[in-house]
Amino acid sequence: MATKIRLQRHGRKNYAFYPIVIADSRAPRDGRFIERIGSYNPNTNPATITLNFERALYWVNVGAQPTDTVRSILSNEGVYLMKHLQGGVKKGAFDEAEAQKRFNAWKAQKQNKIDQLKASMADKKEEAAKKRFEDEKAKNKARAEAIAQKKAEQLAAQAQEEEPAAETQETPAE
Repeated sequence: MATKIRLQRHGRKNYAFYPIVIADSRAPRDGRFIERIGSYNPNTNPATITLNFERALYWVNVGAQPTDTVRSILSNEGVYLMKHLQGGVKKGAFDEAEAQKRFNAWKAQKQNKIDQLKASMADKKEEAAKKRFEDEKAKNKARAEAIAQKKAEQLAAQAQEEEPAAETQETPAE
């Protein structure tokens, strides 16, 4: 039986999420499957991936063929790196402890990159919010100045209207 590691589509229109499953290659996309090994949710930023690492590694080692998208997901999660390291252990290039050490170093480096990316995104968001606030303050200040100037002009115009009226009332009294 030819097995595939592929995504099943679930969710509503324009808001899909995908369970990662092991299925017979002849089964329909959303149909019968052998085992569910994880899920992929592209609706979050960054995309949320949950994966049973051991089961994914097992199925890759026994020959299950992943689809292109699943292959990239498994590669990003380190399944293919671990398969490669296990091949080195079988050939005697290094022992299991060294393979685990290399994998953990790779995982830590990858997590560090993700944390830096999240931090930079948060900084950009905070910087944009500060810029919007400063722009809004400047606009409000300019608007307040314009309103104050308009009121001053209105008061000056009222004062000029009252002066001639006062002069006309004083002349008959003389």
